[in-house]
Amino acid sequence: MPSPTIASSAGSATSPHTSRRRHIPTGAALYLQASIILFFLAGSSAPTPLYAVYQAKWGFSPITTTVVFGVYALAVLASLLVFGRLSDHVGRRPVLLAAIAVQAATMVVFATAGGVPELLVARVIQGLSTGAAAGAVGAGMLDINRAKGTIANAVAPMTGTATGALLSGLAVQFLPAPAHLVYLALFAIFVIQGIGVALMAETSTPIPGAAGSLRPRFAMPRAVRRPMLIAAPALVAVWALAGLYGSLGPAIVRLITGSSSFVLAGLALFTLAGSGVLTVLVLRNAPPRAVMMFGAIALVIGVGLTLVAIDARSAALFFIGAVIAGAGFGAGFQGAIRTIVPLAAPHERAGVLSIVYVISYLAMGLPAVIAGFLVVDVDGLVPTAQGYSVAVMVLAAVALLGLIRPGRRADGPAPVTRRGTVDRARGVACERGELADAR
Repeated sequence: MPSPTIASSAGSATSPHTSRRRHIPTGAALYLQASIILFFLAGSSAPTPLYAVYQAKWGFSPITTTVVFGVYALAVLASLLVFGRLSDHVGRRPVLLAAIAVQAATMVVFATAGGVPELLVARVIQGLSTGAAAGAVGAGMLDINRAKGTIANAVAPMTGTATGALLSGLAVQFLPAPAHLVYLALFAIFVIQGIGVALMAETSTPIPGAAGSLRPRFAMPRAVRRPMLIAAPALVAVWALAGLYGSLGPAIVRLITGSSSFVLAGLALFTLAGSGVLTVLVLRNAPPRAVMMFGAIALVIGVGLTLVAIDARSAALFFIGAVIAGAGFGAGFQGAIRTIVPLAAPHERAGVLSIVYVISYLAMGLPAVIAGFLVVDVDGLVPTAQGYSVAVMVLAAVALLGLIRPGRRADGPAPVTRRGTVDRARGVACERGELADAR
């Protein structure tokens, strides 16, 4: 089959000799890939409301909940380090097809799990497939349209996190056999998405070096190193917050409300991520540095309100804090993505996005596992949640200080060509054209 070509400044990916094979339109392909990362992340948050069901059924301690949560994040991390750059060499479609197949199989493991060992195995496999897909799908959306792809890379993960937690909570509350139905529904969705990817045109030109790309390497192209240093504290702060809500959130909600409702348990994470999505959409045209600064400030205020809510046992104040902290989550993540990703050349996109996700999942997974040990063996739920919240506020403050320091700029980077050189005039014109298209 002839090699596909990469889109020009307008962002459309086309393939020569398209008459030989029918492909879904490029616009549909972008939304298909956005839906892949959305449902992969929905699948990752779906177990959150189910932990109470598993705990009652299998009799494990709270520390097991955070371990189950943490091993997923660490599996994603390992997969990103090994498979993160693979799609830059073999193409987006082969990596996505393999990741979707594994993810669909994982849903079967979840649906038939009979104890903690099976749950842990499912979470590890789920993390590996999610990590493999993350860089490929994110880069694929950028191949099609850089402006829309950048926004989709910020919106889709949070949308998936929000919907997965809430829908799973609703299923647990109102449907029979939720521990089976949730995963079987996701299995059907992944099968449909796999068919869509099979009909999708390849958006990148494969380059040699696939085997070498599997060697874990935490290296960044020169053009993104300084922006990555500026954005990294914001990434760590926002994803540490996601780890707090994903691991301890349901227990905190039960403590504050006195209710064992599974919908409420999922509503906390939904509120956080849903607020983040709305913030991304509202601030999509604001300068990245200003967006990150807003995110850091909102994180400090929102998490501060969460601290007060835990102490006062106020559900209303807790969810107000979640809305504000969620705005910080969305703004911080979007600002970081928009600061880093546009600087990557097409053949560097999957690798750069993988580094972003490595930082994010490390920030989300490790604190959650540590918090689980502290809840059981040291302080208990309330002191641990309070200490975790204070740590997130400190991280947000560090990110804010880094952004306001003289000489630390995160706006207006010139795009980098495939050869790694900077062409500012053409880059600005390209960016303006794509932003107009995105609007």
